[in-house]
Amino acid sequence: MSSNLLLPLPLPLPVPSPAAIHEQLSSPLFPMSILRRLAPRRLTSPHRRRLSSFAAAAAVRQDTAAWTQAPLAEIEPVAESLFHISIDVSDSLDLAASHTLPGQYLQLRIPEVEKPSFLAIASPPSLAASRGAFEFLVKSVAGSTAELLCALKRGDVVELSQVMGKGFAIDQIDPPEKYPTLLIFATGSGISPIRSLIESGFGANHRSDVRLYYGARNLKRMAYQDRFKDWESSGVTIVPVLSQPENSWSGEAGYVQAAFARATQISSPAGTGAILCGQKQMAEVRCIYVLSFLMFFFFFTSCTCPMV
Repeated sequence: MSSNLLLPLPLPLPVPSPAAIHEQLSSPLFPMSILRRLAPRRLTSPHRRRLSSFAAAAAVRQDTAAWTQAPLAEIEPVAESLFHISIDVSDSLDLAASHTLPGQYLQLRIPEVEKPSFLAIASPPSLAASRGAFEFLVKSVAGSTAELLCALKRGDVVELSQVMGKGFAIDQIDPPEKYPTLLIFATGSGISPIRSLIESGFGANHRSDVRLYYGARNLKRMAYQDRFKDWESSGVTIVPVLSQPENSWSGEAGYVQAAFARATQISSPAGTGAILCGQKQMAEVRCIYVLSFLMFFFFFTSCTCPMV
């Protein structure tokens, strides 16, 4: 399975009708706890067959994966239905060293539970190197392995696969001076690999315009608010977007693609990059169509984590 995708959008692009634009901007994005492949073109039948083969490939990978036992070091709720989980891998140096790039992921399984979960690693690679720990942001979904994981206690043992994926292709938008604008879109638990990216560093303070559009239903469902100040000090402007805010909310409301459409337009499209994580609709044709209409040309990179 390929990991991230980075490519320019073709020129010229078709201009959608006003009704089509309104439909794209007003459509909701439903929460997901996994990352989906960015799809820059219409999916034909062969592509659908290829996507359907991911489940079979994942099953094969599960059978052949080398599993490492590791204890939970921390587990605590950080938002509604979202849990911060830290796993101690200090006794598994090879596993810790295999986390080299933000955007990578692994499989986690609970002993005596057959189905594993695919989880994006939320912590930067430096944390694995310095403290021997992997951190995750896990959404508890009823009836899933993730729900069982979120019910465990400190000291309980889980099993981890090797780290997978090539991570974000940030080298494709270097040097920062050539790509001064970077737009980051994340919703729900899709913020997990974005945290790894920001805390790993990608030259944000050397770019003139770095924005994170972070969508959630409300503030109770928005993780990592305690990290916003540090992220902003590194050069990232945080734009929280709430789809169902309380009446007292004065920030952006609706969905991330609509919040972007209301913002200042891009002065240099050819020098603009975009990173998307979190939702099928956002990471596939719908958001690409809207963004490409608004910006005409820019680069995409997305983290790939197969469907659980």
